[in-house]
Amino acid sequence: MLKQISLNENRIPEGVRISEIDFDNPFFDGLHYNPPARGVWNIVHTGMLIPEAHQIYVCAQGCLRGVILTAAEMNRMENMSWVALREQDMWNGEMESRVIEGCSHIVDEMKEHPKCILVYLSCMHLFEGCDFKVIAKELENRYPDIDWVDCYMTPTMRKSFEPDVMMKKSLYSPVKKGEVNDKLVGLIGCDRTTDESCEIYSLLDKAGYKMWEITKCKTYEDYLSLGNASLLISYLPVVGYAAKDLTKRLDIPHLPLDLSYDEKEITDNLNTLAESIGLTKEDVKEITDKTKEKAKEALKEAKELIKDKPIAIDATATPRPFGLAKLLCENGFNVTRIYSDAFSKKEKDAFDELCKLNSNIEIFPSMDPTMLLASDENNESDSEYICIGQKATYFCQSRKFVNIIEGGGMYGFDGIANLCKLLIDANNNPKDLKLTISHKGLACESCL
Repeated sequence: MLKQISLNENRIPEGVRISEIDFDNPFFDGLHYNPPARGVWNIVHTGMLIPEAHQIYVCAQGCLRGVILTAAEMNRMENMSWVALREQDMWNGEMESRVIEGCSHIVDEMKEHPKCILVYLSCMHLFEGCDFKVIAKELENRYPDIDWVDCYMTPTMRKSFEPDVMMKKSLYSPVKKGEVNDKLVGLIGCDRTTDESCEIYSLLDKAGYKMWEITKCKTYEDYLSLGNASLLISYLPVVGYAAKDLTKRLDIPHLPLDLSYDEKEITDNLNTLAESIGLTKEDVKEITDKTKEKAKEALKEAKELIKDKPIAIDATATPRPFGLAKLLCENGFNVTRIYSDAFSKKEKDAFDELCKLNSNIEIFPSMDPTMLLASDENNESDSEYICIGQKATYFCQSRKFVNIIEGGGMYGFDGIANLCKLLIDANNNPKDLKLTISHKGLACESCL
């Protein structure tokens, strides 16, 4: 059954013990609260990954404020335009023409046409029943030299597809099937560069393969070269919908190599990759024997330094918060809090193990409205917490934190070792909490 977090006598939210929570339906999903930890990427940040592309947002002025400020903070206003919708556009029958003529006016004012334009429609278009196919066809006819991409800023539709999931599909929409390069692998779904020290890169290098990552694309032609890949891989779950679309359109096989902190799952994923690129399990063992030892030493070093200090983890830092918590608990760390609103089915085994390892771990939702009261910015009582993720950092009001989102580009045993280094750094070098987590879009340029 759904759990509602309780409030103590000071009206501060209290977490639910992990042993008492319903894995399938942990918390009531209603009105959402968004804590002021701004490092998580939104659709503006993701769209900016396409080099030489331009974004046009067509929505109400209140919504425009947020996306425009995002582009401004990134120092990328030259890649952003907008068309403001009016109330009368909802009933005068001109919604489609408003989008077409607005986008055309923007393009006609440009000195040079961009190679790709991402057009973002909003909730208003869905409510009104706008025909995006008509819009797209007309814009393509008017400007055949531009690749037009349909995108959606529709947070009200979270019950179907979340904006981030839809954006990942749109991110690769312009890519077309090209001449196959048998030695090119495309890594999809990551907003930030993957550590080249990880086992994925080591295996590909051993087999003579190159890896395509969107974060390394300098030109639009570099970006389109994904269509030449012979294999697609991913390790973040948010890319599932996009991967299905790409494999169907480009006829390229896709291997999901889920980010994990479990030794067997990591090894199985690497063996799967090795088999696909002509390597053997012995090749995997040769590489992982070294990285496993590095991870064990790093965990031991971090534990000796951190000792029994409480650790909090949130789901923005990694798609596997329970798996990470299990790894840390098995190595003697004192994990006491996990902030997560919903649980992935792939985390069930780790969840069950955690219940045995430490049944008193507290689970907090991060978006429940009562969490507005969870953090007293003048309260230093939780200052000893070492946090992994910005939301845990905010709620615990700790200056000792690992500042990552979506795995931080770390993978495999090498990733575990690198995460331990960040834990050590978090303990030794406290950060300015407010300044750090106020920067919108972690790893993006910021004007702040």
